[in-house]
Order: sequence, then C-alpha cells, then structure tokens
Amino acid sequence: MSTASNAPGTPLLEVHDLHVTFPGKGWRAAGREVLHGVDLDVRPGETLGLVGESGSGKTTIGRAVLGLAPIASGRVLLAGEDITDTGRRRRRALARDLQVVFQDPYTSLNPSLLVGDTLAEPLLGQGVTPRDARARVAGLLDRVGLPRDAATRLPREFSGGQRQRVAIARALAVGPRLVVCDEPVSALDLTTQETVLELLLEIQRDSGVSYLFISHDLAVVRYLSHRVAVIHDGRIVENGPTRDVVEHARDPYTRRLLLSAPVADPDEQRIRRERLAAVRGASGDVAA
Repeated sequence: MSTASNAPGTPLLEVHDLHVTFPGKGWRAAGREVLHGVDLDVRPGETLGLVGESGSGKTTIGRAVLGLAPIASGRVLLAGEDITDTGRRRRRALARDLQVVFQDPYTSLNPSLLVGDTLAEPLLGQGVTPRDARARVAGLLDRVGLPRDAATRLPREFSGGQRQRVAIARALAVGPRLVVCDEPVSALDLTTQETVLELLLEIQRDSGVSYLFISHDLAVVRYLSHRVAVIHDGRIVENGPTRDVVEHARDPYTRRLLLSAPVADPDEQRIRRERLAAVRGASGDVAA
C-alpha cells in the first residue's frame, strides 16, 4: 500500500466548489444537480483515491476534470491553469499532461486498429516521426509487460488484463503528469487486478505520474492510494491520508463502506454484518 506522495508541494490538480447539473428529460423537466460543491486536489507524484457507491458522483468528477461533464459552477485547475471552460483546441493540447484509463478496455480501444497503431496515434498527433513512434511503441509495450509482437495484433486477441495494459500504455504514450483512472480494474478478476495495480504503482515510482483513481472498492483504493476522498450523494464526506480514513473513519457512510467489504473469515464477516447493522441504525439508514 502506498503511504506517502513523492512530492507534497503545490497541487497538480485542484477542484474548487464544483457543481455539475445534468439536464432533465423533456423541455419542462428540471435539471438534476449531481455534484454539490466538491473540493479536492491531487499532488505531484501521488494517488488520490476517490471512492463511493454507484451513483455517488465519483465518475462525474473524473469526467468534469476531463472536460466531458457540464460544469455549472466551480473551477478545475491543472498545474495552476484554469481548464474549467477550455475550448476543444486547448483540450487537445492538454492531452500531453492529462490522460485517462477507462473501466472497459475493450470498448475504449478501437477494435479495428492494431495495438501498435493505437499506441502510435497520440504520438503522431504530438508531432513524433513515424520512425520514433515505432521505437516508443516498443518501449511502451515493454513498460507494461507485453511482448513487442503485440503491436501487430488486434485488441480482441488479448485477455481483459492484457487489454487494460494496452489502455495504460496508450495513456502513458505522451508522458502525462496526471492520469484519471476510472474503475480501471473493476472488470478484472482478483489476480489480474493485483497485477494491474502493481503495474500502476511501478509506473508511478519510475515516472512520478499522479493518479486520480476512481473506484467503488475501498479495498482497492486503500491498496493504491496515498490519500482517500469519500463521496456520497455528490458531496465529499471524508478526505485525508489513507491510513487515517481507513482506521479512524469519522463519517457513518465511510464506516459503512469499510464494513461492507467482504472478508474470507466467516466469523469476522458475521461481526462486520453486526457492526454494519449498528452503523446503519445509528445513521437512520434502514436499507439493506
């Protein structure tokens, strides 16, 4: 588990008082606010884990950072630059510093492109010559633990874990400073999850890249993150160093997430269920 960021100085990413409203369906329908004044930051060389249940708003934060969600108010800064309302041309230029790894690598990769072409595409878009792009593609495949002949194959020829390695390689191709990881291991089996998480940690140690790591799984976030932000109903309810949040959770919702995590020991699982029921009762939540 990561315990300290590499450089605790000025944040690389800053999100201030972020509000996002989705339009209603139909011309008379009111919009629905899904983020309510979110504040968070990611420092150079660290991982901020953003955790919450489905519908909590965590993916919307990542999409807002990437310019893919409609920001009603608030600010998003990258390396001190306000990118809240950045136009399409500037967004393309920001790709050098800001990249993303999505949950499903198969749908995020063009199925008709060879892996080598997929990895070369962002490099060529940044003005790299075809010859240098080929060399860098070979290095990227080495970096993520794939054979060099993977460049001549299509995404469907790989397993889910291998495809996610391709997606990670594509995100790393232009040397970004920040990668938004949106549930990047949730579709993988436990063994593959561990190898992909170890790969992300190794890349961070070598390159100093920062991650905004979005997940519903607090155990995964705990393993990877220096700090954790917990989101519930579009609001950050807890934010701090990973050990503090996990061992001294203050908010009932965070304690529920911790107690809901499955464990192998049946006696421990029974105790957790009893504690979870007590937490739900104390918070007035009677839902199963």
